Amino acid sequence: QVQLVESGGGLVQHGGSLRLSCAASGGTFNRYAMGWFRQAPANEREFVAAMSWSGGSTYYADSVKGRFTISRDDAKNTVYLQINSLKPEDTAVYYCAARFSITSTTVYYASHLYDRWGQGTQVTVSS
Repeated sequence: QVQLVESGGGLVQHGGSLRLSCAASGGTFNRYAMGWFRQAPANEREFVAAMSWSGGSTYYADSVKGRFTISRDDAKNTVYLQINSLKPEDTAVYYCAARFSITSTTVYYASHLYDRWGQGTQVTVSS
């Protein structure tokens, strides 16, 4: 079973950028569809972005489309989330998630479909 560790969070000003990383170990990473979710205080965890294991399919929440980009480097067993034009409402703990997938092009945007989760990395955007 793959294990996930996020990094790259921090404090950034409104309009700034960050790149979050999620390093995977212990599994066949290139057969895992990956997703990013976030959870702000007092809010439920919400979907942000997802990518198929082939990398050929991606899907984004409307709130981040055009600002966030998900990518993966299978040679490094790592998935990334590039976050641009940050807004205070992007403040949250960001989690990556993995799901073993038979199909190469399927993306998953429902949290209950993922069975492996990282511990999260905090992103704070100051206004």
